[in-house]
Amino acid sequence: MKVLSLKEPYATLVKENKKLVETRSWKTTYRGELYIHASTTKISKECRENKELMALIENIPLNFGNIICKCKLVDCIYMTKDYVENMQKNNQQEYICGVYAEGRYAWILEDIKPIKPIKAKGQLQIWNYDD
Repeated sequence: MKVLSLKEPYATLVKENKKLVETRSWKTTYRGELYIHASTTKISKECRENKELMALIENIPLNFGNIICKCKLVDCIYMTKDYVENMQKNNQQEYICGVYAEGRYAWILEDIKPIKPIKAKGQLQIWNYDD
């Protein structure tokens, strides 16, 4: 199964269906089922100081070092100036959960389902987990 590692709190935001778009500096041609892994990296100071972002995970346990949900990666959209402005104006929650900037990519996630956590060491890029 293909896996994507995200830092917390972003992985848990996906698991909780509060984040449906993963923003990346690189595109992917992969489409299909994908596990989301919560990396062991500590939450950055920038995230901790973002009150709107942290309010989205208030009283929700984080999942460092675990594969926590599965989803479908259905699209990878190149972010134009108009796309970024539209997200900022019309989807504020999603906007604060990612890095939206012209020239980046929006990975569209659907059918997100929590799973029993699976301990795993994360990797960069999309990686394979053999269960």
